[in-house]
Amino acid sequence: MDLRWTPEEDAFREEARTWLEEHKPAEPLPPGDTADGFAVNRAWERELFEGGWAVVSWPREYGGREASLWEWLIFEEEYYAAGLPQRVAQNGIFLLAPTLFELGTQEQQDRYLPRMAGVEDMWCQGWSEPDAGSDLAGIKSRASRDDVAGGWRLTGQKTWTTRGAFCNRLFGLFRTDPEAERHRGMTYFLVDLEAEGVTVRPVDKLDGDAGFAEVFLEDAFVLDDDVLGDVDKGWEVAMATTGSERGLTLRSPGRFMAAVARLLELYRERPDPELRDDVVRAYIDTEAYRLNTFQTVTRLAAGARMGAESSLNKVFWSEMDIHIHETGLRLLGGDAEVESPWLKAFLFSLAGPIYAGTNEIQRNVIAERVLGLPRK
Repeated sequence: MDLRWTPEEDAFREEARTWLEEHKPAEPLPPGDTADGFAVNRAWERELFEGGWAVVSWPREYGGREASLWEWLIFEEEYYAAGLPQRVAQNGIFLLAPTLFELGTQEQQDRYLPRMAGVEDMWCQGWSEPDAGSDLAGIKSRASRDDVAGGWRLTGQKTWTTRGAFCNRLFGLFRTDPEAERHRGMTYFLVDLEAEGVTVRPVDKLDGDAGFAEVFLEDAFVLDDDVLGDVDKGWEVAMATTGSERGLTLRSPGRFMAAVARLLELYRERPDPELRDDVVRAYIDTEAYRLNTFQTVTRLAAGARMGAESSLNKVFWSEMDIHIHETGLRLLGGDAEVESPWLKAFLFSLAGPIYAGTNEIQRNVIAERVLGLPRK
């Protein structure tokens, strides 16, 4: 692997860095897990879109620059190095969009992708249910055929829906064949949260922000045009989405590189020999994750697909994220309670081993599908 950037990639980095420095908000943006914070972040992402930086790897007709995956990684590095926050549109642009590009119809791509890039539609993910969290195959929400209206009637409840209180669209799985085996008989739907029969209730997080929502569906209607992939084949479609969530797009190395840079700066201000090895480990892990991502991009650029190894990624980055921010809190000592950026980031990192499938489940996936070990 050649780790040197080309002159064209260096020029792309400089262009991105210059634009971000000239346009980024003068003050740090508030978290996107309140109604006001979500609105402020959404406005910033609209400016990104208007500048041509919202979805750099997408086709130009959908608001992108047709940048390579390497250039996307470069942009992510510069974005987070500029001190900018995670994207409130991430569920759409990083999770649903790759699935739409792979499995959506041309009409679905044309209808949804431009609005997603321009933050006109804001998407949340309807996976978890009260009795089906990491066990996604255990969902009970159902969809019944309505031949007269030419669509489906959805009934059930989704929970832990990230930023669902502020979104207008949801993508999720519903059981269309209740007699089928656990991993079969599910269909992937694109749902209008403003439709009749849909109720959204905010759920407060540990830090008090309404970062989640419960979504209740009572005979809510969805057109056939809003089925993504084949009917009863939703599990395969969902696995494409979870591959993006656990693998490459949701957590780029740039995010952790920026966090480690802040950790190193904190260590210089508050050197503690007892924590030196923890700081070094955070740096090394972040660099290892970056290099591993380069290897993944090399494979993807050659035509490979992200498979079960995305679970390896997810376990690694989620536990690395906790270590980075826990080390930061230990360096701060008693001041940690008043250093809100570090404390808030640490509290958020604790969710990493839970969302996108708990790490316990991911280790089972790694054992069975990557290592080929037998089930116990």
